[in-house]
Amino acid sequence: MSDPGRLRTRLTLLQPVESDDGEGGVVRTLVPQATLWAAVTPLALRDGDEADADSAELHCRIVLRGGVALTRQHQFSDGTRSYRILGWRELQQGRLLEIDTLQRQA
Repeated sequence: MSDPGRLRTRLTLLQPVESDDGEGGVVRTLVPQATLWAAVTPLALRDGDEADADSAELHCRIVLRGGVALTRQHQFSDGTRSYRILGWRELQQGRLLEIDTLQRQA
């Protein structure tokens, strides 16, 4: 993917932030870290795995420009859709990142 015009979906990168819950544990929230242009490609649909959930998850591939520091705790969002990161790899000597995700729609 050398055509930057294919990066036409605007995603928000959500960073995990942990805070004390007052009872010896932590509460993890996701806060916006950056807005990025990406190419989102749906790949395969699978049934949701949460108890009592009537939903499905869509396996997607996200490609964006390199130089973004990620962890598996980060997520992406696009309106009502959220994308949980499964893993990623660098393409074109680090100029692009290809990220495997599971999309869930609220």
